[in-house]
Amino acid sequence: MPNSVRRFDAVISDIDGCLGPESAAPMDVEGLAKVAAWNRAAASLGDRPVVTLCSGRPQPYAEAVCRVLANTSLPCVAEMGVWVYDPRDNRFLMDPAISQQHIAVVRGAMDWIAGEFGGAGVVMQPGKTASISLWHPDTNYLKSLMPGLRSTFAAKGWPFRVTSTVAWINLELDHVSKGTGVARLMKMCGLRKERVAGIGDTMGDMAIREHVGHFACPANAEEGLKQAADYVSPHTEVDGVLDILARLLG
Repeated sequence: MPNSVRRFDAVISDIDGCLGPESAAPMDVEGLAKVAAWNRAAASLGDRPVVTLCSGRPQPYAEAVCRVLANTSLPCVAEMGVWVYDPRDNRFLMDPAISQQHIAVVRGAMDWIAGEFGGAGVVMQPGKTASISLWHPDTNYLKSLMPGLRSTFAAKGWPFRVTSTVAWINLELDHVSKGTGVARLMKMCGLRKERVAGIGDTMGDMAIREHVGHFACPANAEEGLKQAADYVSPHTEVDGVLDILARLLG
């Protein structure tokens, strides 16, 4: 896949906060169409890297965005590394390090959470297989649950990381992450770190930063992540992504 005409062979981008808003606001379809045009040019001209995804979103959501972006040549990472979707042959690949025992633990945790917090309005994002994402309209209340979740999981021996994004709590298996997903993607495609760029907006995207040779953020990124970036765009969300891509073409 390396090509001397281009500086990078792939761009791995988060979705929420980068290609779309962190909130429930509409996605900028005009901006996404420009990213899709970029990917079509990458396929026909070979002068620029293909944009693919690394997201905490469930696999069907990531696959749909992958299709919108006209990415037909690079796998994308979904559900914080649980899944890699490969558009080249329409395969859905769960991390082989996830066992049926792990799945059973996740389901047990979901049942416990529903019993403990369902009455308080805490909901679980649908469509996830081996991780759990929690939401509540009162984000401060939601985040207040994190210490208790950590202590309960430790007492029960459930192997979860408890992390958060702008409006969600994410419960992820200790040995699976965006980083393991990116590593799988790169191995599948023979990609080298120095020829891959990444884009993210929250500290969870440090897992992308650690696997790429060049990392950039839109203007709305968390300050801690900006400190680890090679470039911070003055533009937000998909406009920031488009600005970052333009710089990669130079």
